[in-house]
Amino acid sequence: VQLQASGGGLVQDGGSLRLSCAASGPTFSPFAMSWFRQAPGKEREFVAAVGWSRGTTVYADSVKGRFTISRADAKNTVSLEMNSLKPEDTAVYYCAAKRTVVGGWRERYDYWGQGTEVTVSS
Repeated sequence: VQLQASGGGLVQDGGSLRLSCAASGPTFSPFAMSWFRQAPGKEREFVAAVGWSRGTTVYADSVKGRFTISRADAKNTVSLEMNSLKPEDTAVYYCAAKRTVVGGWRERYDYWGQGTEVTVSS
């Protein structure tokens, strides 16, 4: 399975961006797909997840109410709509997929995309 992320860029404080991640490869039926991010000098952190069978969504407190994760089963894609962006959202964003529930929503991911950079200027 390969994950290809896109949609990053430079945006001003308060602006919006939409990230997309497309999965390709053998039959793809994950437990969940998620977005993580890593800011310069910081550890990678969980942003949001969507369960593939029921569409359950989970968000980090820092993005709740501003970001929306969604999936498109037929296209094997997951998107992250980011609104009211802040400079502290600046990071490389990675999409990820996991095959099973082991590790919950935030850990034990099996597949990772290459990352797309988001920069929010103040």
